[in-house]
Amino acid sequence: MIETSQRRIVIGDVHGHYDGLMKLMESIAPTSEDQVYFLGDLIDRGPKSSYVIDFVKENNYGCLLGNHEQMFLKIVTGDQISTSAMQTWLYGGGQATVASYDKGTIPKQHLEWLKSLPLYLDLGDIWLTHAGVDPERPLAAQTAEQFCWIREQFHRIEQPYFTDKLMIIGHTITFTFPGVSPGELVQGQGWLNIDTGAYHPRSGWLTGFDATNNIIYQVNIFNNSLRTLPLAEGVVIVPPDKIATRRHKQRA
Repeated sequence: MIETSQRRIVIGDVHGHYDGLMKLMESIAPTSEDQVYFLGDLIDRGPKSSYVIDFVKENNYGCLLGNHEQMFLKIVTGDQISTSAMQTWLYGGGQATVASYDKGTIPKQHLEWLKSLPLYLDLGDIWLTHAGVDPERPLAAQTAEQFCWIREQFHRIEQPYFTDKLMIIGHTITFTFPGVSPGELVQGQGWLNIDTGAYHPRSGWLTGFDATNNIIYQVNIFNNSLRTLPLAEGVVIVPPDKIATRRHKQRA
């Protein structure tokens, strides 16, 4: 694989797995010329969410707001939080996030940084968001609900939302799509999903994607194994009508 300089590296959902992320970044070895972006869901479930935030923030890497950051901010900064909302966040990995902070005290700098995260990034020929978009709405009418949470309605899109951009997303674990094995990426109409389920016991794969050279970098957080392969060898193209019959479910 021949790589060009000034790579654009996109990292899938980390979910608090700082040690695995460090191993993945060592494998990718980004230079000062490379651009690195995270698709959101830095936090929850894994043991070191605060470390992940520190790393991304201090390195000034690009990062999007994911649904887990959105839940986190609502719980921590909201005035009137329902018991069900609190339970949803805690069940979705929030307890691990609080435990990753010294005495459970969340620094103001982290909260302000999380509040500043964008819902999408337009990089010209590639376009990043956490979950996707509502295919029936123009871009200006999309809200955080679509960018952070949408699943099947977007995945079943029959024509690319953008005619000149590849949309790269996370949010939905790839092996929940039909015919996809743990660790494989999923490609639909105009979009590529790189959330390979780092936290999930069926997978453990955390993915970084070199969008400039179409190279996949992966680390398995359970056994520390690494692999690097061309996109063509690690992606499954799933037609929209097959996505409509998806049976697997995942938590938020």
